[in-house]
Amino acid sequence: MSGARIAHAAVWARDEDGLERLRAFYERHFGARAGKRYESARRPGFVSYFLAFPGDDGAVWLELMTAPELAPRPDGEAVGYAHLALSLGSRAAVDEAAARLVDAGVPLVSAPRVTGDGYYEAVVRDPEGNLLEITE
Repeated sequence: MSGARIAHAAVWARDEDGLERLRAFYERHFGARAGKRYESARRPGFVSYFLAFPGDDGAVWLELMTAPELAPRPDGEAVGYAHLALSLGSRAAVDEAAARLVDAGVPLVSAPRVTGDGYYEAVVRDPEGNLLEITE
């Protein structure tokens, strides 16, 4: 199949408060713009936002979602979602973002470094504990 591309990735929040914390986190720290809050008429309690990031021209979105009775996150690595990576365009931008996030109290998992596969990245956890790679 030719022409396939990723349209969006989605991340669960444990509840509506967590959903709003995620939205605010990505808006504040990465300049994301949230679209209109969506509340499903067919699935009571399902709420989501689509976020667009500066410079991507709406080509790829991040969807933040919550719904009642989600299963708890497993401890450690598990099959399925591993992380989200945001490209900031330069090593200096990664360094600046990592320092700014640490100053804001965001948990730093891995300081800026060159990985074994050649990426320059830092890794943090968003407010819901999702791993977020910040790359050049």
